[in-house]
Amino acid sequence: MENLPYQQQIIDNKKLRIFSPNVDSDELKWHRDRENRLVEVLEGENWYLQMDDELPKRLTVGEKYYIPIGVYHRVIKGDSNLKVLISIL
Repeated sequence: MENLPYQQQIIDNKKLRIFSPNVDSDELKWHRDRENRLVEVLEGENWYLQMDDELPKRLTVGEKYYIPIGVYHRVIKGDSNLKVLISIL
């Protein structure tokens, strides 16, 4: 089984993921997904999302971020737990 840098629950066909501020930054790797995703930030302080060829954007509680299929991206760790709800589009 893969060792993931987050805890995950499935709720109403959505993925609830919680990242700890204690996660090793090396575990938050550049990757791409096999489907379009909409990520809603439920909580977190000073976490960032970086898309391929873009500067990192601060993740804001209450905001939603679209990640297109096949686009490389990564999360940059912050100061508190990051809790996101991911919808597959």
